[in-house]
Amino acid sequence: QVQFVESGGGLVQPGGSLRLSCTGSGPIFSVYTMAWYRQAPGKQRELVAFITGGGTITDYANSVTGRFTISRDNAKKTLYLQMNSLKPEDTAVYYCNIHGRTSYWGQGTQVAVSS
Repeated sequence: QVQFVESGGGLVQPGGSLRLSCTGSGPIFSVYTMAWYRQAPGKQRELVAFITGGGTITDYANSVTGRFTISRDNAKKTLYLQMNSLKPEDTAVYYCNIHGRTSYWGQGTQVAVSS
């Protein structure tokens, strides 16, 4: 099964920015609609954004629309999430996965937004 490794998280002040990356294994990456999810302490994992295989269609959770941008580089088998104007409520572990797949989660990358 294709698996993914997330990176790029860290501690940032409110209003700051981070860029997350997610690199996939296996020979095929471009066929998958990919997504970013996040899980805050004590909460269920939620969908943040997704992008189709060719990158032509994207969609975002209402809470991040206008602040986050999802993108991908299929040649590098890498998915990105540019996060701007970060808020404390964005604090969570961020995961990438094939959109709709509920297994084979990676370790995620921790994002903490705090002053």
